[in-house]
Amino acid sequence: MDVFRAIEPLQGFLAERRRGRPVVFVPTMGALHAGHGACVEVAREIPDALVVCSIFVNPTQFGPGEDFDAYPRTLTADVEQLRDWRCDTLFAPAPKVMYPESPRAWVTVDVVSEPMCGRFRPGHFRAVATVVTKLFHIVGPDVAVFGQKDAQQALVVRSLVEQLNMGIELRLCRTVRAADGLALSSRNRYLTPDDRARAAGLYRGLGRARAALEAGERDPAAVERATIASLRADGLDRIDYVELRRADDLCTLERVEGRVILAAAAWVGRTRLIDNMVFDVRATGVVADVTLF
Repeated sequence: MDVFRAIEPLQGFLAERRRGRPVVFVPTMGALHAGHGACVEVAREIPDALVVCSIFVNPTQFGPGEDFDAYPRTLTADVEQLRDWRCDTLFAPAPKVMYPESPRAWVTVDVVSEPMCGRFRPGHFRAVATVVTKLFHIVGPDVAVFGQKDAQQALVVRSLVEQLNMGIELRLCRTVRAADGLALSSRNRYLTPDDRARAAGLYRGLGRARAALEAGERDPAAVERATIASLRADGLDRIDYVELRRADDLCTLERVEGRVILAAAAWVGRTRLIDNMVFDVRATGVVADVTLF
C-alpha cells in the first residue's frame, strides 16, 4: 500500500496508476474498525478497482466543547489494518495540508442537513460537505463508499454530488454491528464497561420501533414515543432526538408510509452515539432494515 501525506504526490501517483481503472474512494477519520473494513470490502468488489482510503480528523466539523482533541488517532495501527484489507493507497494529510489558511469558502447543503444532528451540531454538515468536496477534488474518484450508520451524512453527500454535477457514483455499506446490536463506531472506545452495556439499548430502541410498525402503528409520533420509552427503560435518559422521517429527504411525516428512516442520537456517559434503521412501509407490510439508497 502506498501512503501519501501531501496532495501533489498523491495526484501524480493516481494519474499514473489509474490508466482506465475506476478509482474507488473510502473517506474515514481513522481509528478503524470492522465497519470501515466493510466499506473497503464494498470498494474491492468493483472490478479492477484502485482503492483509495483517506484518514483525516477534520477539525472544522467539531464544534466548541466537542471531542476533537480526544478523538482517537491510531495511524500506525490503521495503516497495518488497511494493508490487511488490501487497500491500494492511503491519503493521510495533516490539517495544514487540507487547510493551509483559515477557510473562507464553504459548501452548504440545504434541507437534509437541517434536522436531526443538524439541530444539535450547528455548522457540522457545512464542514462535512466542504471537506468531502475538497477530498473529492483531490482524489478524483469514480465511486465513493460511505457507511449507512451515518445516514444523514450520506444524504448530505448524495445531495452535494447531485447538485454540483460531480458525476461520482455513491455506494452505501450496511451498518456493521456488535453481537448485541450496537453499531460499530470509533467513539465506542470512549465507553466504560457499564456504559457499553447500556449503549446496546440504542439498537433495542430501534427494535421497539420496528415491532410497533410491524404491529400496524402508522402514527410517527407514537413510534417515536415507543422508541424513547425503550431508550429510557435502558438507562439512556439524555436523548438528543428520536425522529421518524421520509428517507429520501428527511422531510416530516403525517403518516408512516413508503421509505422512512428512524434516527436517534443519545448520550451514554460522555459519549454521543447515533444509529438508525430504514423501513419500507407498504400496504402489504413492513420491510425492515433496508438500505438508505
